Amino acid sequence: MSKKTVIIGAGPAGLTAAYQLLTTTDIIPEIYEETDEIGGISKTVRYNGNRIDIGGHRFFSKDENATNFWFSLMPEQTAPSKDEILLGIKKNYNTEAGTADPEKADNVMLKRRRVSRIFFLRKFFDYPISLKPQTFINMGLWRTIKAGFGYIAATVHKRKENSLEDFYINRFGKPLYQMFFEHYTEKLWGVHPSKIAPDWGAQRVKGLSVAKLLWTALTKPFNAKKGKVETSLIEEFFYPKFGPGQFWETIAEEIEKKGGKIFKNSPVTKLEFENNAIKSVTVSQNGTDSVVTADYFISSMPVKDLVDRLNGTVPENVRNIAHELPYRDFMTVGLLLDKLLLKNLTKYATVNNIVPDCWIYMQERDVKIGRLQIFNNWSPYMVKDFENTVWIGLEYFCKEDDEFWQMSDKDFIDFAIDELAKIDVINKADVKDAVRIKVKKAYPAYFGSYAQFSEVQNFLNRISNLYCVGRNGQHRYNNMDHSMVTAMEAVKVISSGSEDKSSIWNVNTEKEYHESKSAT
Repeated sequence: MSKKTVIIGAGPAGLTAAYQLLTTTDIIPEIYEETDEIGGISKTVRYNGNRIDIGGHRFFSKDENATNFWFSLMPEQTAPSKDEILLGIKKNYNTEAGTADPEKADNVMLKRRRVSRIFFLRKFFDYPISLKPQTFINMGLWRTIKAGFGYIAATVHKRKENSLEDFYINRFGKPLYQMFFEHYTEKLWGVHPSKIAPDWGAQRVKGLSVAKLLWTALTKPFNAKKGKVETSLIEEFFYPKFGPGQFWETIAEEIEKKGGKIFKNSPVTKLEFENNAIKSVTVSQNGTDSVVTADYFISSMPVKDLVDRLNGTVPENVRNIAHELPYRDFMTVGLLLDKLLLKNLTKYATVNNIVPDCWIYMQERDVKIGRLQIFNNWSPYMVKDFENTVWIGLEYFCKEDDEFWQMSDKDFIDFAIDELAKIDVINKADVKDAVRIKVKKAYPAYFGSYAQFSEVQNFLNRISNLYCVGRNGQHRYNNMDHSMVTAMEAVKVISSGSEDKSSIWNVNTEKEYHESKSAT
């Protein structure tokens, strides 16, 4: 008789785990998803013919298993996309991928140009900050002098890294930290960087520093001639024709074809726990509770909720730490516009000459918006009337039930429109349509009781048939590919019969920047 695995959550981690179980073992997965959507925060939201990517998801990974997984179900484009046709752009398409013409087929992975910049002082700066003349011109003479002396001071006197603030200052100096990291980080997390553990910087910034940027600038011409170059950030990435949710919806269909089951609107409300093992889960469906048993349990639900719903003997300190784990919630306002006021002064050609950015980090102190996405640049197929409108996403970081969260959709949309008009990004008269989307627990946070998280992790690892995967399942700021790999590792551990779960938790702990890649 086949064994069964209950998977909590139909995000990237949960769906990857189910697919891996079906293709590499004889274990049957059942996924229970709290919402009526597939993909978690990697879903694609549809609104009046336009599509919104929650947070922006580049399909790029240093892990070949993740990359191979993507392309096994969605081939790379073999012909120009709509915007490339309009602009007359010619690329070397991967004709070995078969027939994947985005103008004729939907199951296509586009190859896209990555442009992300910082908007500060009403000007654009490279992301990450580059050491080139335009950067210093934009900063001005006095700020440039301060930044230089600040960096020298940081190299002479290294701080003990007790906080994210220490982490940034050690790598960039205090003036640059104050210009480009301090305020934005506080926007994102709602607390000052001095109150945040340095772990987040180690994951998200990793190898970047002024020294690294300077060395890259000085050696790039020589490395290029040798055919070797290390890019501080990727210049291209892959992206499903209709956004990331399209990929995960495709995976969900494959899972069901192979015999797996996916139950939507089915939150797990209780986990029966006894003798260091999960015995069953209680699932709420259409107002009725059902008890589901299984041999293995894979959880991508927030650790806070997981421990709260464990019905059994759990140490009081573990319950308290988990219950107090902090999160940041997230809101996107989608705006359909006739045009943007921002001018494209880059070398990149775009349809209607809009700025080429996928997203823009909004560093201005006088607005609350954190990032601005331009969906036209992710994929022309995300926009219903691509040739005549601009479809953007205004991203806000907040806390569930705070002032922003409680505002009505209309009031918050009006507030967001006013913010962009205030900093001369849009003209309010150009707004054609708008929508607000809320996402709870989008970002597990690195402050508060997180300092004691290892106690929770150790306890959960002692539960023999429980495997925690994904961003919220590990309370770790994992990228999409990291979440996938945690699921792959969990399936390996299950199929091997091993009790050692360290490989699952070791994903995304390397100290190299998460989008760095050495090319040879």
